[in-house]
Amino acid sequence: MMRAQLFRAVLLTLLAWTAVPPAFAQPVPLQDKPFAEHRIVLQLSDGDARKQALVLSVANNLLKAYDPDKIAIEVVAFGPGVDLLLSGSERRKQVESLIAQGVRFDICLNTVDTIEREMGKRPEFIPAATPVQVGVGQILFLAENGYTVVRP
Repeated sequence: MMRAQLFRAVLLTLLAWTAVPPAFAQPVPLQDKPFAEHRIVLQLSDGDARKQALVLSVANNLLKAYDPDKIAIEVVAFGPGVDLLLSGSERRKQVESLIAQGVRFDICLNTVDTIEREMGKRPEFIPAATPVQVGVGQILFLAENGYTVVRP
């Protein structure tokens, strides 16, 4: 009897999971940089100010070393790393400057949802940041599409 109930519960869980629309967890499309010879994704999962400064420095140095049209840079922030992309971030101007130069900053909505549950209020993030449902999923998608993953 217990075995039948367990089987039924597993079956219902699988059916419910397959009912989730596939678009829900779809990654954000690749950047439109047809002349990019290099593609880099910078992982930011650390709330440490020095690590955040390092990610910004790496992105800035890459833009200097390569023509901005010849390199696609994407920073994916999740977990404590989303602090960099919150509206009140002290590095907001640096982030917005890099965005203006073609660097894309992705913010993990799963992390934003977690912060909202824990704090009771949804945090505001920089409007120019690109929301992605799953930060690590976006990194995986980029890696599968020719991006080199770097974790400064």
